[in-house]
Amino acid sequence: MLEGYLPILIFMAVGLIMGAVLLTIGLVLGPRRPDPAKGSPYECGFEAFEDSRMKFDVRFYLVAILFIIFDLEIAFLFPWAVALDSIGLFGLIAMAIFLGVLVIGFIYEWKKGALEWE
Repeated sequence: MLEGYLPILIFMAVGLIMGAVLLTIGLVLGPRRPDPAKGSPYECGFEAFEDSRMKFDVRFYLVAILFIIFDLEIAFLFPWAVALDSIGLFGLIAMAIFLGVLVIGFIYEWKKGALEWE
């Protein structure tokens, strides 16, 4: 029974060894020219201009919630679509409930104005 796992073990070992070798080669052969611009903190491509502990606008959090809603929707729709024949009506109803919850979240985002950026 364990013979089936041997190719997976070999694949993982080769991947780990190759990753370690390539990282080591990069560290040994790579240029080391420290520059003040490389070490400076930046934010979205430009210098930070305010305190790092400032409060963010609630729209940033709403956009994050919106991203999670649609990311989860896509992540769960693909396997559901593949297995729809085998899970039957129960799976269809469960996905309808899941999508209903996501629609409620989307409507909440819409009402809060997260889709309008000014």
